Amino acid sequence: MALLLLPLGTVGCSQQQMDPLHLFHHDQAVSDDGLNMRPYRVRGKRYQPMGAREALKYSETGMASHYSSGRLRRRHGALYAAHKTLPMPCTVRVTNLNNGKTCICPIVDRGPFVRGRIIDLSTGAAREIGMLGAGVAPVKVETVTVGGYAAKK
Repeated sequence: MALLLLPLGTVGCSQQQMDPLHLFHHDQAVSDDGLNMRPYRVRGKRYQPMGAREALKYSETGMASHYSSGRLRRRHGALYAAHKTLPMPCTVRVTNLNNGKTCICPIVDRGPFVRGRIIDLSTGAAREIGMLGAGVAPVKVETVTVGGYAAKK
């Protein structure tokens, strides 16, 4: 199991839930300072990343894809993902709805830009939730942290 260390603490995939007690909860004052929320365009479509307050409440069900080439192929076995509108830095919990396996990983890139997909997962993350062979799977994506704030679920 690979681990990626971030300034917020240890991020990795497991069946245990991350408990970032040292982080602020979103019922306190939330700031967008330090978040990458710059709008961008892909194939003529404009995307505006969410602010911290909206991102802390984010939960979505849809299709995940395994991103096996290009920009997300950074480190063999590392756990990370791409999302179109969550701010960076941000970590999410991804649950494979076919088997219940979960993974917690940082959002490090933008995508997927394929209709019907809500998140692209690295090879390590896809392996962790058991979707590596299929390449796509129905998932639930929930915010764990945004910047220095913990989502309260």
